Amino acid sequence: MINESEERMLTERRVATVRTFDARPCPEARPDDLEVDLFLHGYRQAAVAEEVVRANRRSVEEQLAALHFYDLRRDCPTHAGLLVFGKQPRHFLPGAYVQYLRLGGDTLTAAVQVSREFAGNLMGLMHSLDALLDGILEARPVRVTNLRDETVWDFPRSAVREFLLNAICHRNYESNAPVRFHRFSDRLEITNPGGLYGDVSAENFPRLTDYRNPIVAEAPQGAWLREPVWARGARRPGVAPRQWQSPARFTFEPAGVGVSVAKSTRFATPGTGDRGA
Repeated sequence: MINESEERMLTERRVATVRTFDARPCPEARPDDLEVDLFLHGYRQAAVAEEVVRANRRSVEEQLAALHFYDLRRDCPTHAGLLVFGKQPRHFLPGAYVQYLRLGGDTLTAAVQVSREFAGNLMGLMHSLDALLDGILEARPVRVTNLRDETVWDFPRSAVREFLLNAICHRNYESNAPVRFHRFSDRLEITNPGGLYGDVSAENFPRLTDYRNPIVAEAPQGAWLREPVWARGARRPGVAPRQWQSPARFTFEPAGVGVSVAKSTRFATPGTGDRGA
C-alpha cells in the first residue's frame, strides 16, 4: 500500500500530465482583474523584444495567452496571470499571501510581537517583502583586526529573499494556507503549503527539480530577475548561509516544505571577532 505522501505525489503527477494548476483558466476572473499596464510596461519589456511585439500586432489578450497568462477559449486569465499581474489575486486564490510573525522566543508558543500579512501580485508582493527584509534584518560591527571592523548581518538577506521567492513560486495554490514567515529569537523559518512535487523526493532534493507552477516560476525572469527561480532552486541560497556560519536546514512533510536559517553566530557574539573567516 502507498502512504499519504506517495498518494499525493501520484495525484499531482496525473494532474500535471493534463495541465499544471497555474496554466489552468480561472473562469471567475475577467480581463479587467489584471493590471495590464504592469504586463505591458514591466514584464513584457523585459521578457519580449520590442521588434517582436511590433511585428506580430497581436491584441493584449493574445500576447498574454502566448505567455500562458490568459486563456483565449474561456476569455479569462489563467491562475498564473492572476498571480503575476492580478489586482487582487487573493480574491480568487485565498491562500495567496504571506503571513509574517515575529515571536519573542524560540517556539511558536512565545509571545507574538509583530503580526503582518502581505498579499498582491508577484511583483508587488516581492517589493513589499523586500521592504520588510530591509526593516527586520539587523547589522552590527564586529572587530576583525585591531584596526578594522566588519559589518555582520544577523541573517543573509539574499538567501532569505530567495527562500521566500521559492516558497511563493513553488507552493500549492489550491491550499487556502499562506506561506508562513516566522522570525524567532534564534532563527528564521519559511514554510509553504504543498510537499515536494512530482519526481522530487527528500533523497534527491535539491539535485532533481520538478515544477508545480512552471509559469509562475519563470515569471521573475521577465519581471525583475535575470534568471528563472527554478533554475537555481535551493542550491544557490545554500551558499550564503555558510558565509554567515548559519546552515539552512530543510524539512519535508506531505503538506508542506520548510527551511530554517539560524542567526549568525558572529552576530550573536558581538565584539569577539572571527579572525579566521
